[in-house]
Amino acid sequence: MIPYGRQDITQADMKAVLEVLKSDFITQGPSVPQFENALATYCGVSHAIAVNSATSALHIACLVLGLGKNDWLWTSPNTFVASANCGLYCGANVDFVDIDPKTYNMSIEALTAKLVEAEKQGTLPKIVIPVHFAGQSCEMQAISRLSDKYGFKIIEDASHAIGGKYLGDPVGNCRYSDITVFSFHPVKIITTAEGGIATTNDEELAARMRRLRSHGITRDPQIMADAIDGPWSYQQIELGFNYRITDIQAALGYSQLQRLDQYIERRHQIKAQYDELLETLPVVAPWQHPDAYSALHLYPVQVDPNTCAKTRKEILTAMRAAEIGVNVHYIPVHTQPYYQQLGFRHGDFPNAEKYYGHTMSLPMYPLLSDAQQRYVIRALKDALA
Repeated sequence: MIPYGRQDITQADMKAVLEVLKSDFITQGPSVPQFENALATYCGVSHAIAVNSATSALHIACLVLGLGKNDWLWTSPNTFVASANCGLYCGANVDFVDIDPKTYNMSIEALTAKLVEAEKQGTLPKIVIPVHFAGQSCEMQAISRLSDKYGFKIIEDASHAIGGKYLGDPVGNCRYSDITVFSFHPVKIITTAEGGIATTNDEELAARMRRLRSHGITRDPQIMADAIDGPWSYQQIELGFNYRITDIQAALGYSQLQRLDQYIERRHQIKAQYDELLETLPVVAPWQHPDAYSALHLYPVQVDPNTCAKTRKEILTAMRAAEIGVNVHYIPVHTQPYYQQLGFRHGDFPNAEKYYGHTMSLPMYPLLSDAQQRYVIRALKDALA
């Protein structure tokens, strides 16, 4: 089976993990700050806080930005459910902004129009989470300007976008946002097996996220509520969670980070070959915004119903029968049964729904060989015939 994505674990990665396993620290030791500092340097940001998943990072990011009951969080419907669920974890209300039909990211026009109406109704969002779908950055400069005008905070869900760039700078530098979140799930650009990280330039936000990932506990005497008993003292000063990442995972992440640019370069080679090989087929290749340099986590194509006699389901079924693990990213969040119970309906966000009805993600990962890629295209031609 050729999957749509897969991790690349090298001898260097295994050596890094083995060294931690042989050390005195396998949970909370020096590898976690080493990984955090290296990623912060790569992104050009002041702070990086590693946690056990991007979902956890989104949750604590919402909490430190003050999201709570009766507040509103807006995000894209074209994403995994975690981008919206993090608002519900905080007791807030969740709504969505339809996507741009070219980038598949949050539409600036739709966001602007929705903000105008929300201001009239007194329902402006406290947080907006733009999702850098497939690795391509949203139009963050425009979103930042709207944030200045309407007063909302910004969390970039960059789960797909480590190694990508926006206006020539690394995604994750938080120039146009309060916090950025990355994912290190095995199908992502680099992996820690499971894990995530939040970046920020705000020292107070960083300090609180560090506390929240570890039960709300501090060892800093300056912020403790009571006098300390001795050098062993710690105090829980707020309700936090066990969202810590381990030294084992951080060692793997640090090792993988050394090859990040190499991975991105290979993904762009694969994209260029796909673009060329797909020119004569009745599919729509993903469009790249000139302001963004995508990390290319995914290569989603759309089956053009105007020129293709077969349905997306028929094509996908044929591809999987050929041992190619094509997938669909994503089922719009507002169409999930849980969100339907919250009052959302089919038709609420037509661009996202239209995109979902036609999309299919082809294999995209650095270890995909040229021969495998040609096989994917041959199978796709057969499926379309």
